[in-house]
Amino acid sequence: MDTALADRLAAVDERIRDAARAAHRDPAEVTRIVVTKFHPASLVTDLHALGVRHVGENRQQELTAKRAELTGIRDLTWHFIGQAQTNKARAVRASADAVHSVDRARIADALDAAGADGILDVLLQVNLTDDPGRGGVAPAGVEELAAHVAGLPSLRLRGVMAVAPLDEEPARAFERLRRSADDARRVVPDAGWISAGMTGDFPEAIAMGATHLRIGSAITGPRPPRD
Repeated sequence: MDTALADRLAAVDERIRDAARAAHRDPAEVTRIVVTKFHPASLVTDLHALGVRHVGENRQQELTAKRAELTGIRDLTWHFIGQAQTNKARAVRASADAVHSVDRARIADALDAAGADGILDVLLQVNLTDDPGRGGVAPAGVEELAAHVAGLPSLRLRGVMAVAPLDEEPARAFERLRRSADDARRVVPDAGWISAGMTGDFPEAIAMGATHLRIGSAITGPRPPRD
């Protein structure tokens, strides 16, 4: 077993506990998703041996390949956190247990149409920048999109997700996301997930109510070189 990996995981988990307690929250309320982008499936196996049960992927091809390679591990929850595309909705739906990046009705419809049976957990990705070209629904459109998703039979709206802009204090951005979470809950009262916080800003996300953190390099180490 990679002792460095175990040490990094333990260090991050300690920081999560400290941040939760500082925010007067129960650390058990916070789910840590380890993002394994560009790392081999063997790293997921090592993480599982260390107790990790939630992993995230940004790219559909990696999600599909890793899940297929690791069919023997049945108690992992696979989160798709990358930009969703309608032409890949069927492949994402086949491999993901939760999709964090629903930002328009069209992708919601495609994910719903791809589900022959079962229910897929989804979150609304919210754009916290002033750039309409960035991924995510505008905060003003959250309630409308939430209502659309709520009407699709094979999707279950769980909450909201966002990435903090690089040019803004993370706490301010996550405070806006919390307001979007309130908007989503006005439509679906039990949509309580807030997916926010990465390696550089997860303490601020926890302070603003994040329930799911997406942490990569602080746990996995540097990404391996790509061919």
